[in-house]
Amino acid sequence: MPLSEHEQRQLEQIEQALYREDRRLGRLVRSRDPRVHYKRRVVEGASGFVVGAGMVAAGVLLSLWLAVGGFVVMLLCGIWALNSWRHMAGAVLGVAGRGPARKRRAGRRNRGKAHRGAMMERLDERWRRRQEGDL
Repeated sequence: MPLSEHEQRQLEQIEQALYREDRRLGRLVRSRDPRVHYKRRVVEGASGFVVGAGMVAAGVLLSLWLAVGGFVVMLLCGIWALNSWRHMAGAVLGVAGRGPARKRRAGRRNRGKAHRGAMMERLDERWRRRQEGDL
């Protein structure tokens, strides 16, 4: 169940207070954060893309094979960086473990109207509990 905006702000405040009190703990937690890992991969992929572009430019002047190799490097590094970017964005949004969008859409079509009614009932129940302060 996703957190509300208020709960997310409270969690961020608690995390920041912990980081201020114990810097070693903050470094440990950040090193295990998947966003850090994927951000590093995005930077590495972008750097490889630039190197590939340089190889293409040099290949135009020197050798066709160098240009082809540079293009392959650019292509692979671009795919790697974009894939890492998507994973990083998924980690930020909290949906990293979900499958491809096609599978999710196909599952939605197969559920039918009975599931929608149950979902609306759950949403109504959650809304009522929030208004009463039971959450």
